[in-house]
Amino acid sequence: MSGPRVDAKVVLLGKEYVGKTSLVERYVHQRFLVGPYQNTIGAAFVAKVIAVGDRAVTLGIWDTAGSERYEAMSRIYYRGARAAIVCYDLTDGSSFQRAKFWVNELQNFEENCRIYLCGTKSDLLEEDRRRRGVDFHDVQDYADEIKAELFETSSKTGQSVDELFQKVAEDYVRFTAFQLMTEEKGGIDLSQKSSPYFYSCCHH
Repeated sequence: MSGPRVDAKVVLLGKEYVGKTSLVERYVHQRFLVGPYQNTIGAAFVAKVIAVGDRAVTLGIWDTAGSERYEAMSRIYYRGARAAIVCYDLTDGSSFQRAKFWVNELQNFEENCRIYLCGTKSDLLEEDRRRRGVDFHDVQDYADEIKAELFETSSKTGQSVDELFQKVAEDYVRFTAFQLMTEEKGGIDLSQKSSPYFYSCCHH
């Protein structure tokens, strides 16, 4: 049985342990798994249907490995992506520097890919503000510079997770419609119905 047709390919990039897999788990399954995650090897894939107005858009989400030894493999997964969620840990300044590396990669090789900066683990800041390792205003300035959207999220509490993916889907619909209008191409059927999500992975 084939899975749903994917309308928009979305890739998650970022340093290992920033919480990319937790972000996907929260969004797709509305859960937060306590305990150590097994590191993603290569990438894990999930597709989920999301409503944008009267349309249904299927996001195909690739959760890539964060380890630098899988860097070349991650390039395979972001190829052709319509959106990239570049994650960093709000308590780890080095993870933001790594996020800049991935932004540079995308700008050089996937110029049509929209970028969304995602600070993770905001719940840790609620517990202790002194744990913040990445200044919000520095990231906002950077986001403005690269024309990216910025979200600070928590996979534990669910803060801003749904909003992030909703924005990705809305932007996809808006810019696809604009592109079709300017290029005078035929319409794309975004109303196809399918199962709410399916999940497969290769990180065992």
